[in-house]
Amino acid sequence: MEKIDIPKRTVYRLSLYQRCLQRLKEQGVETVSSEDLAGAAGVKPTQLRKDLGHVGQFGTRGLGYSVTTLSEAISGVMGLSMLQPVVLIGVGNLGSALLRYSGFRKEGFEIIAAFDAEPGCVKSTTEQMGVPVYHSDELETYVREYGVRMAIIAVPEASGQPVADTLVEAGVKAILNFSPALLNVPEEVVVNHVDLAAELGSLSFFVS
Repeated sequence: MEKIDIPKRTVYRLSLYQRCLQRLKEQGVETVSSEDLAGAAGVKPTQLRKDLGHVGQFGTRGLGYSVTTLSEAISGVMGLSMLQPVVLIGVGNLGSALLRYSGFRKEGFEIIAAFDAEPGCVKSTTEQMGVPVYHSDELETYVREYGVRMAIIAVPEASGQPVADTLVEAGVKAILNFSPALLNVPEEVVVNHVDLAAELGSLSFFVS
């Protein structure tokens, strides 16, 4: 199926709606109004309806959206109908915490392998989590063999760009970057940068 051209900000909001819908499903909720779903996602109802226009025509006046139907539609557009395989590079404190996070599968992602420059130091930890850990030298071969297209980088700043280069060369198209490094990648590769220190710095403005 041809991928729909959707603005990046809309894609991000769709992922928020999907998370809210998953929670509603877990609570046994069958329908939700645009106002309630928008409120849960932190957007205006008009923005939500505009965003959902990229997915299809949903909702019944007076009844709202079917939680299951809308969730399945968003999953299809976002490519989440099946678990997306992801590799993690860097199994330090942050990487280990990401491996322990159980919410990825609920959102449609599965970390299938981890890579580290010193795998022997972290192997027992990752084995307890059910995720195999390999030496970083095996990264490119593994990504090519399993057709992985998404990766999480959680390495020191100096290693960030070399790891990104390896991933791009192997065919990865999307990177979630927890490294302090500002990555230089081809235009067709999407990078979401998560700078925890910068986020805390911005929050300090509101408490000073």
